[in-house]
Amino acid sequence: MPASPERPSSTEDLLRRGRASRWAWLVLGLALVGIGVVGIFVPLLPTTDFMILALPCFARSSPKLEAWLLDHPRFGPGLRAWRAERAIPRHAKYASWIGMTIGFASFCLIAHPRPIIALTVALVLLGCAVWVGRRREPGRTPRETEAESAEAVNP
Repeated sequence: MPASPERPSSTEDLLRRGRASRWAWLVLGLALVGIGVVGIFVPLLPTTDFMILALPCFARSSPKLEAWLLDHPRFGPGLRAWRAERAIPRHAKYASWIGMTIGFASFCLIAHPRPIIALTVALVLLGCAVWVGRRREPGRTPRETEAESAEAVNP
């Protein structure tokens, strides 16, 4: 795996960092992976988001754990796409939109929020949905993504 500018190129670079700093990054990375694992079993708790956040922690503390995450059969492809291109696969976009919709509906049915609170939450989720939708897909140029979006709007 080639070294990128934002992370150390070798174990020697990690050794130059303070031991406490490396341990802190390691503990934070492990905690984020733990929360991500919980997200597998708890509906509406994101998993991949926490794995994405764990990557830079492991890059600063444990190249082996970073490589493990990047090579993981389930999370690896999405993590590599995010790291390389800041891209989100189409199926992940759909899953996030469905999750946001179910989460908002559950919130409204269970919490019975005041209209202003429900509207605020809806606007925040809509902003998140738009942001996710505007991320390009792995392996595609921004122009390809824009052209496909334009076709969907104007068939």
